[in-house]
Amino acid sequence: MDVTNGASNSLAVILADDGPGAVGVIVGIAGLAVVVLLIGGFWWGMRRRDKELPPPRPEEQPQRPEHRTEIRESGQHTSDHFPDNGTALSPYELGGHGNEVIPPDPERPRD
Repeated sequence: MDVTNGASNSLAVILADDGPGAVGVIVGIAGLAVVVLLIGGFWWGMRRRDKELPPPRPEEQPQRPEHRTEIRESGQHTSDHFPDNGTALSPYELGGHGNEVIPPDPERPRD
């Protein structure tokens, strides 16, 4: 059975005829090509980095505003009551609560 399909000049046939020395030459050339590609990529990346703008100096940084720009609310968002029988609530049993803050309980004394 002929598996070469008539290709008597393929690389595998040439390397098999020349012996293990030819394999070393091919591997060496491939390794050299990889090294050249890596060095070229590094050089190209350095050229692109040199074209970028430098980072801003400390005096060019944005200044903090004098007034507060955010409002933080801390409050209870959901009920903290658990079922008395110890079972978990299903999603449809949770109710229609969103992210609105529950008003404080008027019966509970404030600390």
